Amino acid sequence: MSKLRPSPKLSDAAVELIAGRFRALSEPTRLKLLMALEDGEKNVTELVNLTGATQTNVSRQLSALTTAGLLSRRKSGLSVLYRIADPGIFDLCGHVCKSLQKRFSQESEIFGQELHTGKNAQSAAAKARS
Repeated sequence: MSKLRPSPKLSDAAVELIAGRFRALSEPTRLKLLMALEDGEKNVTELVNLTGATQTNVSRQLSALTTAGLLSRRKSGLSVLYRIADPGIFDLCGHVCKSLQKRFSQESEIFGQELHTGKNAQSAAAKARS
């Protein structure tokens, strides 16, 4: 596995901060919220409509993302608008998506080869029986 950059020696506190960032991304609704906010700030009602989650769940997940430093919020009249505070999060998500895409593509090729090999074996066995 090649490294993009040298890995620095990390303190326990730094490792805990990194783990916290990954924990913040470990809930599917939070990922949906981040995707919904990618094109600009929105209020809770808009996010409920875009994600299909309940208002209670959206509010809870927005709070977690804000605490993690991924989102920021501002008041606008009676509404609270949420926006991405750390756009670098989309780079991280992009890396994860590419990695998964590569993994599943390779597994799909292997699976396809096994099916193809299996069909050839079945075909050869059928010819041998006749």
